[in-house]
Amino acid sequence: MFKLIRKLRKDQKGATAIEYGLIAALIAVAAIGAMTALGGSLQQIFTTASSQLNTANTAAQSGAGGGTTP
Repeated sequence: MFKLIRKLRKDQKGATAIEYGLIAALIAVAAIGAMTALGGSLQQIFTTASSQLNTANTAAQSGAGGGTTP
């Protein structure tokens, strides 16, 4: 019985796997936090870009683009 306990105490494979799991979980939490924090500003950036592209497309289709047409 004591040999089994000593063997289990020396075995570090399980501890290493747990450490890697904790590191992966920490990275995931940090990534989710960063995406959540930047989510609102990113949405605003894409909304603005989409609006400007739609305006430019409408102007180009109506001939008000200011460029020459072939």
